[in-house]
Amino acid sequence: MRDLDKMIEEALGEEESELLRRIEGEPILIERAMGMFGAGLLWSARVMAAVQALLFLAGVWAAWHFFEATDAVAQLRWGLPAAVLMLTAVTIKMGIAPAIHHDRLMRELKRVELQIARAASRAG
Repeated sequence: MRDLDKMIEEALGEEESELLRRIEGEPILIERAMGMFGAGLLWSARVMAAVQALLFLAGVWAAWHFFEATDAVAQLRWGLPAAVLMLTAVTIKMGIAPAIHHDRLMRELKRVELQIARAASRAG
């Protein structure tokens, strides 16, 4: 992988190499997730984050009651909703993974487009 990156850098001019260096650092997962609060997905990302947080807090509350319960019926009464709420919160959180993957793919496509444009300008 590093050899490929080195070959790409050698093939590009100084300006394109500087551009790639600026965008080169792969953002960490949290940066990618926070990037979802950008222009196009702002309202839906905020709604998903708020609902996920509320479900998680409700799940923690139900789990607290589950662990305090002494009889089996009370444990079922609090344990099942706690599990469902926590799993739903995780499911919503995982709903953002495809958008993060999409952004990652678009970033790589832009990189390939830059390489193709540079190769075309050298050939022509």
